Amino acid sequence: MLALVTGVGRKAGIGAAIAHVLAEAGYQLALSYHPQDDESQHGSSEPQHLVNDLRANDVEVQGFAVDLSEADAAATLMHNVNTQMGMCSVLVNNAAHSTSCTLAELSAEVLDAHYAVNTRSTALLCKAFADQYKDDGHARGRIINLTSGQGLGAMPTELAYAASKGAVDALTLSLSVALAPRGITINAVDPGATDTGWMSAELKQDLLAAAPLGRLGQPADAANLVRFLASADSGWISGQILRSRGGV
Repeated sequence: MLALVTGVGRKAGIGAAIAHVLAEAGYQLALSYHPQDDESQHGSSEPQHLVNDLRANDVEVQGFAVDLSEADAAATLMHNVNTQMGMCSVLVNNAAHSTSCTLAELSAEVLDAHYAVNTRSTALLCKAFADQYKDDGHARGRIINLTSGQGLGAMPTELAYAASKGAVDALTLSLSVALAPRGITINAVDPGATDTGWMSAELKQDLLAAAPLGRLGQPADAANLVRFLASADSGWISGQILRSRGGV
C-alpha cells in the first residue's frame, strides 16, 4: 500500500504526524513538500530529516519537492510517484497556503495564491488519483482532504484562506458521488487550531481558556483520524467533513 501525503515540510507539522502514523500502519510513503523547504545542500532540510528518520525505521519512503501553485504540478507529482513507486491507494491533501487577509488586504493576487494551492491543486490531485482506477465499484482508494473550521464561524482576517478551504468542503461532498463508481471514498478532516509551533503564547492561553477538554490540539490528533479514514474500516464513510476539534 502506497500513500501520497502533501505538505510535509516541517517535522512538527500535521503532515509529518500523518506520515508517521501511516508508516506505523504499514504504508509505503510518497511525501511532497515545497522546494523552499528543501535546503539539503546546507544540511538543514526538515523534509529530508523526516525521510531519513522514517527510513531508519525500515519505511519505504521518497520525498518529492514540488510547488503545487503551478498549474501542472498535480499531474506531474502523481506521474512521478506512479513511475518511481507505483500506484497510490491513499491520497492525503494536506498542503495549504495561508496568509492573513482582511477586507482591506483582499486582492486578485492574494485570492489566486490561495486558490492555486488550497483548491486547484487539491482538485487536480483528486483527479490524478482517480485516473489510476477503473469504474468497477470495488472500494480500494481513499482520499483525505485537510480543511478548516471556516464553516463554523467567521474568519474576517483570513478571507482568502476561508474561501479557498470552503471550496474544499464543497468539492469533497460532490466528489464523493463522482468517485464512488471507481471505489474511492473521499472525506475531509478539520483539525481545528493545532499546536505545530506557530501559536504565540497569548494565543495559546486564549485557546486553552476556551478548550472544553483542557488542552490544545496536537498533530497526532488529526493524524490518527486520517489513519482511520485511510483504513479498510472506513469504507462506508464518504463525503463527510469530520471535526477533530476537541469539542470546540
